[in-house]
Amino acid sequence: MDQLLHASSFGAAATAYAEHRPDYARAAVRWALEPAPGLRVLDLGAGTGKLTATLVAVGADVTAVEPDAAMLTELRRVLPDVRALPGSAEAIPLPDGSVDAVLAGNAMHWFDMAVAGPEIARVLVPGGILSGLWNVMDDRVDWVAGLARVSGSAAIGPRDTPTGWRAETARAHLPKAGAARFGAPEQAGFPHGQRRTADSLVATLATRAGMLVMPDPERDVALGRIRAFLTSRPETTDGEFTLPMLTCVLRVRRLPAVPPQPGVPTG
Repeated sequence: MDQLLHASSFGAAATAYAEHRPDYARAAVRWALEPAPGLRVLDLGAGTGKLTATLVAVGADVTAVEPDAAMLTELRRVLPDVRALPGSAEAIPLPDGSVDAVLAGNAMHWFDMAVAGPEIARVLVPGGILSGLWNVMDDRVDWVAGLARVSGSAAIGPRDTPTGWRAETARAHLPKAGAARFGAPEQAGFPHGQRRTADSLVATLATRAGMLVMPDPERDVALGRIRAFLTSRPETTDGEFTLPMLTCVLRVRRLPAVPPQPGVPTG
C-alpha cells in the first residue's frame, strides 16, 4: 500500500516535476542501449518525459507509456512529436515483440515485477534490453554527503546515493523463469550534474515521493531544515552551483524462453 501511495503521488506535482527534475546523462543512455538489436525504444513510466527527451536526442525511435494522466499531459505538451500512450508496466499497450529496448527512468522500483516482468518480456524482441536508469546524488562530495544526512530518507533515500543504489537495484529484475527470463544484471554509473540554486534544489527535493505524501507541517519543517543547510554552506549559499550527480544504470538482456520439456505440464 505504501508503494502504491508513493507511486501515485507525482501527478499532483507534474508541473513542478517537469521543471525541477534533472535529465539523464547521454553517455548513460547510450550505454543502456548499446547491446540492443535496434533503436525501437519503450520509455516505460515516462513521467513528464525527462528520459524521453534524452532518448530522442540520441536518435531512438521512442514510444512513451505513462499511467498518470497529469504526467502524460505534460509529456505531450513538451514533446508533441513523440508517441505517448496511457498504460503501465503491468499493462503495456504495445504488441508482442515490438521494441528492441525498454528503458525506465527513476521508475523501475515502482513496478510490480511479478506482473511487469512478463509484460516487458512480451513486448521485447528476443535479445532485447531492459534498462533502469536512476539519477543519484554523488555523496563522495562532502557537502552532498552533509545534505543527505540533513535531508532524511524521505528526500534522499537509499537509491539516491551511489552505494545505496547498487545494493537497492541489484535485484530489480525478474528471476530467470519462463517467458520473462532475463540475463545477469550489469550496473554502471556516469557523471552528471544539474545547475541549481538553493531555492531550486529545495524545490527539486520537494518533488520526491516521500516528501509529496508527507503531511504539510512535517514537509515544511523538513524543507526548512534543508534550506538552512544549503544557506550555511559556501558551495551553495550564493547563486547557481552544480549539484554533483551520477546517472546509474541497471541493464539486463531478455533471454529466449525456455522450451517446455516433453512430458512436463506447462499450465
